[in-house]
Amino acid sequence: MMKKLTTLVSALALTAGFASTAAAETSMGIVVKIGGIPWFNAMEDGIERRAKELGIDAEMIGPVSADPALQVQAIEDLIAKGVDVIGVVPNDEAALEPVLKKARDAGIIVISHEGPGLNNVDWNFELASASGFGEAHAKLFSEMTPDAGTYAVYVGSLTVPLHNAWADSAIAWMEENRPDIKIVGDRYGVAENVDDSRSTALDLIAANADLKGFLAFGSQGPIGAGRAVEERRKVGEIQVLGPFSPGQGRKMVHAGVLTGGYMWNPAQAGEVFVTLGDMLVNGETLEAGMDIPGLGIINPDVEAKDIITDNLLEINEQTVDELADKGL
Repeated sequence: MMKKLTTLVSALALTAGFASTAAAETSMGIVVKIGGIPWFNAMEDGIERRAKELGIDAEMIGPVSADPALQVQAIEDLIAKGVDVIGVVPNDEAALEPVLKKARDAGIIVISHEGPGLNNVDWNFELASASGFGEAHAKLFSEMTPDAGTYAVYVGSLTVPLHNAWADSAIAWMEENRPDIKIVGDRYGVAENVDDSRSTALDLIAANADLKGFLAFGSQGPIGAGRAVEERRKVGEIQVLGPFSPGQGRKMVHAGVLTGGYMWNPAQAGEVFVTLGDMLVNGETLEAGMDIPGLGIINPDVEAKDIITDNLLEINEQTVDELADKGL
């Protein structure tokens, strides 16, 4: 009887050990700008796919609107849950700094994407440089626009850090290289919402007879501006450029409504979030020369806590179908 009892106790202890191991699975929450749009749907696919490969419990949280307060609340919830890693694609860096500090003080690893100015992170990663991304769109617009006139710039909001860095770069390039094409106003923070992008574009088209184009940074900006150009029968006269989901914009590209633009694969960015989170939880140090899936060979800026690589994809009539068929 004693032998049977000892065996039972040992078996229970072993079972408890397995349960403890299962419970110790790395947990990760990634808070994006807004849920339910194609760009972040693709990112969520990447997160889930890579998490399954690595055996990580990872989820994406997409607020119902691009409101920094909703991102703060989502991060507070993740801190309360005691996750190992928090990822964030920020709407407003300043609004997030206090809660991200709280997360790090609690021992949580913090990774950002599109947040090059954040201080309270372990690492920020980008799949394209801010200056290169903005200049690439400005150069393409210039090539498509031989005549003088005006143009408008969209960003997700006036507080989205990377969108405004892209806009700064594009505007500076235009001022230096195409002074004959003047910017209308400064920039418009509507590019996370199709309807706002469309209505703003309709107003700008009506008010500026010499409008030559939209540089729309934010995945819904080109779609909304493109719809307005189509409604006003200005296709071919007004260029619409920017990053957008190829699946969402495919028909507009083939119709000539969207001139094109550049992007990176948001699903790939989702995978990188999970890969970096797993590496950091396991105590790995990110060093120059490392080949990291989704990023390639890295040369991290340790002081700025930035990892910037060149993974740009061009969207045009020749590439849009292939990109869309990949689920982008």
